[in-house]
Amino acid sequence: MKILLGTADAALRSLIRESTSRFGFSFAVAEDGLTAFHLLMQGPFDLVLIDFDLPPTTAPDLLQRIFGLRSVEMPPAIVLTHSDRQRTQMEAAELRNVDVLPVPVQPRVLVEKMVRVLKKPTRVVCLGGGTGLFTLLSGLKTIPGLHLSSIVSMSDDGGSTGRLRDRFGILPPGDVRRSLIALSGAPHLLNQLMQYRFVRGEELEGHNLGNLILTALSEMRGSMAAAVGALGEILSIQGEVIPVTDTDTTLFARLGNGRTIEGENRIDVYEAADRDGRIEHLWCAPPAVANEDALRALGDAELIVLGPGDLFTSLISNLVIGGIPEAIRSSRAAKVFVCNVMTEPGETCGFSVYEHVREMVGYLGGDCLDFILTSLTDFSADALRYYSKRGQFPVIERAGERLSELTRARIVRADVASEASLVRHDSLKLAVAMREILAGVANSRKALSKSINA
Repeated sequence: MKILLGTADAALRSLIRESTSRFGFSFAVAEDGLTAFHLLMQGPFDLVLIDFDLPPTTAPDLLQRIFGLRSVEMPPAIVLTHSDRQRTQMEAAELRNVDVLPVPVQPRVLVEKMVRVLKKPTRVVCLGGGTGLFTLLSGLKTIPGLHLSSIVSMSDDGGSTGRLRDRFGILPPGDVRRSLIALSGAPHLLNQLMQYRFVRGEELEGHNLGNLILTALSEMRGSMAAAVGALGEILSIQGEVIPVTDTDTTLFARLGNGRTIEGENRIDVYEAADRDGRIEHLWCAPPAVANEDALRALGDAELIVLGPGDLFTSLISNLVIGGIPEAIRSSRAAKVFVCNVMTEPGETCGFSVYEHVREMVGYLGGDCLDFILTSLTDFSADALRYYSKRGQFPVIERAGERLSELTRARIVRADVASEASLVRHDSLKLAVAMREILAGVANSRKALSKSINA
């Protein structure tokens, strides 16, 4: 591993060398900003470790210059800060793939940070909303070596979330809150507190405490994206949570009976009441553009997971955001669609795997899927009877329907669901299936690399 070490402090250079001596790192030393710039131009490096102050420049200025050069592939960086002011300046710069470490620092902490950055975890992006996304993230969090990015739908307008949107004009906090808790590394009690829902009090009844905290942070920090980042730090999340858009927009659905429904909650309620009210077209107004961080995450991803979740209101609601389908199609990542276990009244009434895939491919703007994960879990007769009364049935592959007509994706059939109080995807079973898919992707890329280099 080759590391660019940029600092004029001889004692600090000595500490870093001694602390990392057992790893066999190779260091190129720069005692000033100009030398660091020239070394980065020559590269390549596996890691940049530099002081905030590197005369005649500073770390944010130096790194921004390098990021602006298309001819230079910028490695991950760790910037050593000596004051709260410097740390604030680094955070304000919003540089990608750059960590901040305050000094003085214990050697053990320094080494752990360097090793963690150098390990280059597999970057997995999950896109969706609702409980399906929560379940997926909870499972993936148990797999070591992953960097998880959750891109969250911003179309929710019901319950506590809807009331807060109307009162404060903020983006919906509900689905964001679920993703933050799924990735949380905080104590269990704090996670429980974030989920607490008030059951009395005229103004508070029905509100979720986590939603209120996100609303307060959004007011304090000026945007929902900044609020999510702040709460992510409080909860010590393992990864990042990204609102799919910063645009305050509303979901619309045109149904097969000619009716147009406005708002995600109304779409869900209407469809549940009218099982024949199938969606023919979904869009949002005013038109929304993708969050830049969402586009960056999709571009950097090695695996993109779509679903599980309500097909239209949790998944496709992300695909009607400008720039998202294009970013998914153009990403070099392997793409996985996790098909739902049960149909939804109205929304996907009578849908098979084929019809789920047909809708996804259509809103993606073409077939770019590599894997489709479907459930082989058997459910009890009592559970099937209970769900059939609600107009819900297992999502199956019907005889005669050829998925190969829609997609080149490999179909992965696995036991990924469970039956407790409800029939739903099981987080740990999903993690097992996703681990196998990740291994298959890694093996395929190794084989491709060997054939190219042969």
